[in-house]
Amino acid sequence: MKRIGLLSDTHGFIDPKIKKHFANVDEIWHAGDIGTLEALDELRAFKPTRAVWGNIDDHIIRRDTEEFLRFQVEGVSVLITHIAGRPGKYANPAYAELMKNGAPKLFICGHSHITLVQMDPKFNMLWMNPGACGYKGFHKVKTILRFCITEDRIHDLELIELGPRA
Repeated sequence: MKRIGLLSDTHGFIDPKIKKHFANVDEIWHAGDIGTLEALDELRAFKPTRAVWGNIDDHIIRRDTEEFLRFQVEGVSVLITHIAGRPGKYANPAYAELMKNGAPKLFICGHSHITLVQMDPKFNMLWMNPGACGYKGFHKVKTILRFCITEDRIHDLELIELGPRA
């Protein structure tokens, strides 16, 4: 079993509550708009971290991360990117990636600052967007997700609210 902490859109700020809520996770996954290399380094010093770059991330972060990150955890194929649109209305690069390399079991993105978890029946994959946990953006509440993967099963999903954005 792997315990995963999922976040996005930190915009350079790692809320101290994140470490409290991710104390028992095995890995942290960041779905882009990291903001600063220092924020990424802080997460990496805390837990093993997988991350993709977002539209606000500069060349330094992009040198250290990917636009699309594909990997396997337990029996689950995972794809992470920052900008993806939403199920049924995909952004072009994300849709092209799905068509070219196939759909994973778990698709993760950020960018919208809106938490969304749902099945996409067209691709038969679980879609997760953790919302945003930084102070920049239009979201009113900072959110993160925590879940487990055991063999080919994604379970024990929790939406965690860190408090007001401002």
